[in-house]
This record gives sequence, C-alpha cells and structure tokens, in this order.
Amino acid sequence: MRLVPAAILVWAAAAAGHQVQPAALAVICSVLVVAAGLLLWPAPSAAARRRTGRPGRPVRRSFRATMAVALLLAAAAGGHSAAGSTPRHEGALAQAAGARASVALEIEVTGAPRRLKAPARTGLVDRWAVPVSLVEMTYDARRVRAPARLLVLGGTDWEHAAPGQRIRTTGKLAPPGPGQPEAAVLSASSTPLPLAQPGPWQRGPGELRDLFTAAAGRFDGDARGLLPGMVTGDTSALDAGLDQAMKSVGMTHLTAVSGANCSLVLGAFLLAARSLRLARLSAAALGLAGLGLFVLMVGPDASVLRAAVMGGVGLVAVSGGRPGRGLSFLCVAVIALVLAQPSLSTSFGFLLSVLATLGIVLAGRPVMEWFPAAVPRWAAAGIAVPLSAQAFCGPVIVLLQPQFSTYALPANMAAAVLVAPVTLLGTASVPLVPLAPVLAAVPLGVAAAFAAGVGAIARFFAGLPGAVLPWPEGGFGAATMALFSACALAACWLAFHPARTLTLALAAHAQTVALLDRAASSAGGARAPSGSGAAAGAGFGSVPRQVPGLVHRPARGTLRLCKQSSGRKPQWLLPRPRVPGPPRRRPPPPAGGM
Repeated sequence: MRLVPAAILVWAAAAAGHQVQPAALAVICSVLVVAAGLLLWPAPSAAARRRTGRPGRPVRRSFRATMAVALLLAAAAGGHSAAGSTPRHEGALAQAAGARASVALEIEVTGAPRRLKAPARTGLVDRWAVPVSLVEMTYDARRVRAPARLLVLGGTDWEHAAPGQRIRTTGKLAPPGPGQPEAAVLSASSTPLPLAQPGPWQRGPGELRDLFTAAAGRFDGDARGLLPGMVTGDTSALDAGLDQAMKSVGMTHLTAVSGANCSLVLGAFLLAARSLRLARLSAAALGLAGLGLFVLMVGPDASVLRAAVMGGVGLVAVSGGRPGRGLSFLCVAVIALVLAQPSLSTSFGFLLSVLATLGIVLAGRPVMEWFPAAVPRWAAAGIAVPLSAQAFCGPVIVLLQPQFSTYALPANMAAAVLVAPVTLLGTASVPLVPLAPVLAAVPLGVAAAFAAGVGAIARFFAGLPGAVLPWPEGGFGAATMALFSACALAACWLAFHPARTLTLALAAHAQTVALLDRAASSAGGARAPSGSGAAAGAGFGSVPRQVPGLVHRPARGTLRLCKQSSGRKPQWLLPRPRVPGPPRRRPPPPAGGM
C-alpha cells in the first residue's frame, strides 16, 4: 500500500498537465517539491521534543520518505506533462491551430493507421486517422521546428502509412478536442509524399503483419477479420456487424491485442522455460524476451506497451506469490508508464486497463478460492478473471456507453477457452507465413477455426433478447453500476458459502428481533400513562407500557394481552366486558338420582 499514494499523485499531476496552463502547473510542481523537502526535513529528537513541551509520538521516517518520493515523482510527471502540452497553448503551432490556417508539414508516422467509423463533414466516407510527430512546419512564410504530437485525418491514401515513415503533406490545422493528447489535428488536403522509409526494425514487423493479414484473408466468415486483430492487432478487415456484436456483449478487448493476449504469450514462454528446468532468473529473461518480440511484431504503440505491462502484472497476480506483490507491481507499472508517456493519464483505454488489472489483483485470487477443491484451477481462473475485471471496469464503461451488457460475463467465459489457441497458434504461425507457408497452414487453419468460434459466440449472445439494456448516464449511472457490481460479487460469495450464508441470515434475524424489541420498549417507556386507574391497578385502568400484561389503548375500548412466549409481542383480542359469552357447561346429574 506504500506505492498507492505515489501512483495516484503521479497520475493526477500528469492529468493536470493537460487541463491547466503551463504557468499554473509550474506553481503546482513547485508546491509539490517544497512539500517533499519539508517531509525530508530531519525530525526533532526526543530530547528536543521534551524541551519544547511536545512529547508526541514521532512520525515514522519510512512513511515520511515514501510520501516525499511520491511528491517528487508527481512533480516530475507534472513537469513532463507541462513540457508536452506547451505546444497546445503557446508558439506558432498553437497560433496556426487557433486560426485554422493552411500549412505544409513534414511529419513522421508514429503509429498504425486507424479506420474511422463516422464519415466526415465533407462527405468523405472512408477516413483514416494516423498519429504522427511534427518535424517541420511551414506557416505564414516561416519555417518552424516545434516537436509536437499531431493527428492526421485523411482518405484512403493514408491507409498504407507505416510507422517510422517520414512524409510531407499539406492541410488545415485545428485545435484538438477535449481530452485529446495531441497538440493539433491536421485535415490533410493532399496525398502523402514519402521522404524516407522506415528502418528495418520498423519495416520488418509491418511486412509480417501485412503478410499475415493476407494469409488470413483466404478464410471465410468472421475469421477473415477477427484473426489478424486478435494476433497482430490489425482490425482493418473486421466486419462491421461483428464489431457491433462484440461491443454489445462486452468483448471489444478481443478484437485487438490486449492484456489477455500479452499474458498468454508471456505465460507460454514462462511455462516452456520452467518445463526445460531453467532457473527462475533465466525463465524470467526468456519470458520478457518473448514478450518483447511479440510487442515488436504487433507494433510498439502506446496501447500495445500498456497492454503488455498490464498483462504481465495480471499474470503475476493470478499465478502466485504474495497477495500484495501484484498491487505493488501495478503501482510501479502505472508510475513508469505515466512518467514515460503523460498522455496516458487522460486515456480511457489506460484507465480501463488499470481497473481490469486492479480487479484481477484484488479480487482474482479470492474469487478463485471460493470454488470447491473439486473444480480445476484453470476453470476457476476462467470464471474469476473476467468476473473481477468486469466488476471493476463496469462503472467506467457506463460513462463511455450508458448501457448494460446482460450477457457480458457468460460470453467472455465461453470465449476465454478459445482465446488461448487463437493467440498462441496464430502467433506461432506469423514467422512461418513468409518462411514456410505450407507449414504455417496447419496452425493458421486451427487458429482461424477458433477465431470463427469467438465470432459465433459474440453473434449468438448479441442476438439474444435483452442483450443490451439502457442504463443511466453520468455520475449517477457510474455509482449505480459500482453498487450493482459490489452486489454481484457479494451474491457470488453467498452462493459459494451456503453454510456461512445460513449462519449470517440467522444472526441477522436475531439482531433484527432484538432491535425491534428495544425500539418497542423505548417507545412504550417514553409514553406516559393516562387515566385515574393507573395507580390503583384496576382491571380497566391504564397500565404502563413497559409492564407486560393487560394493555388499554385510549379511544379503543378493547383489552389486549401481550404474550412473550417467542421473544416477540403478538397481541390477542379479549372479549369485551358486559358481552354475554358462551354458556357454561354444567356437569350431568349423577346416575343415582334416576
């Protein structure tokens, strides 16, 4: 728990850098540094505290040092975020974006192109978004060199832009939208002119991805677009109907490379290393090397790096070790990623990754332990991991899409069995596609069959009645979803512990009965008796409510009797006075009188 405040402070400081002005952020960072210095100031000794008359308990040095380091890291994250957000507010780039001026740019592609779903205002239907880094800008007859992140929106000519490629283009700049990490958005008005091709470390993975996508294109059905997305992250061939079905059942994370894929790859390498009886350090090195090659093949984008780190943390949390180790690794990963890329602090994808990993870390292993010993561990993990991740991500998903996916948990549980073969066999077939296409046909065909099964599961659950239900928007919707998730976890615990559930129900019943008795006694004692017969104790006089027995209620004229046989006080009606009752039974005459 020592690293939790550090992670929260670093995240908040980096997010503030995208919301406030650089001058205000500089003041905040200065305050953080001063506070860290005050915490590191040597504490007075016991003798000094006795002389000053303050013999209070001293604060532990380790806690002070931890908080000081957290404040210093937050100041560093805020400074890095301010340096990255300066082009949004100051300089020629901000001036050109504010004026929506036409510019000529020299840029370098930093990520894979992404197809946009909504058409443009100009009528262009097929649009692509490409993340780039600005190298040089020509604006107002001036050449400006201002390193900044941009987002290029263009037509089909930008579909084949490769990471690492240097391009010259023209267009109109516009300010970024709220929450966007880029300094400006460029609407390209000309085709991209390549100036330099990417290096071999960037060109090789791109060619592998293209060859794998072409090989997967030979299959029919959902495997054509889903297999490249689940293995290499290429979603360009994904069917629109399948994409909507995956969103309806909460399986969007399976349409591209996510933390689950990275966990499977890392776990496969670690299992192979341990099967060869390698040492722990050697196994860890082999696993990290394999994960690094997988990230390089998919493309070292921010989302892939985030998925790799979070997948590794989730694997450590589920596989074993001390319970607190997963939380420590998660905090270290959050601090490192936010310090390296402050733009992640405002990304919903990063927030969902952290929440999913946090759910696996905190609730994954406890939920697995709820299952009986007869249930296999892999089956328990297949249910516990999606349940805990869905419970923690639900409130944030509602903020993005105010709807409730009724069959999200069973759909993810059913697809979890098929994700591992798709990821492992598909990844193994990627290097075989250019080297030995005949050998690659077998694992590729099996992976395609399992990918088609994932698509069939998504379409089946999305077609069921009530698959998507409306949910309240905003903060109220997030709060109600958080309450619903907590109740779902509590219901699962009650279902897995019937004996404890019965004991808790009986204890709650006893406590409720005792509380009602105390409430009735206090209410009766607070009400003063009325009538002249209270002191005489007559049959029809008023009796204090705290004394059990005959009770007279004014304006009713009915006597009631309180019986305390079962701990409660049920009231039974008595016959009214002066009302003839049933005739008395007389004994028969003796037989001798006849």
